[in-house]
Amino acid sequence: MSQCATADEALAFVRAHGVVLASAKGAAPRLTEAIIGEPIQGNWWTHPQSRQIYAVLAAVTESDQILVCRLVNGKVTLIHRRLWPALVRVAHRFAPERLAQVREEHTPSGRHVSHEVPFPQWVPPETAQLAKTLGEAEALASFNTWLAPSKPL
Repeated sequence: MSQCATADEALAFVRAHGVVLASAKGAAPRLTEAIIGEPIQGNWWTHPQSRQIYAVLAAVTESDQILVCRLVNGKVTLIHRRLWPALVRVAHRFAPERLAQVREEHTPSGRHVSHEVPFPQWVPPETAQLAKTLGEAEALASFNTWLAPSKPL
């Protein structure tokens, strides 16, 4: 497993894969493991490199190139901007809460608060326009192996 030690490398990883899980196990690659270049046993917060993981993960999730939502099995999912038109095209296949943009905030007191922007409020106009030019099969094919057309959503 190659290592994505910087935010730029991690963004390139998400771009290459298109769909990545932040830390949960599932059909898509895990960014937390890519950051340190090895599998993580247990919670990544207890890993010796947790500060590096947090810093890179925070930089990636704050990028305007990344949609943070709960698309894959309700887990925190990162979707690169290049797939947003395809996602919008097949949005009718998903529960609306899976497509809501999730924004994480760490308050001054240290509390962790999540805010959600419902779909399609987060969709840029140019993305919505591009989505109209895609066929459904073409859009589904953009999601590679973790989302097969025959798979129930």
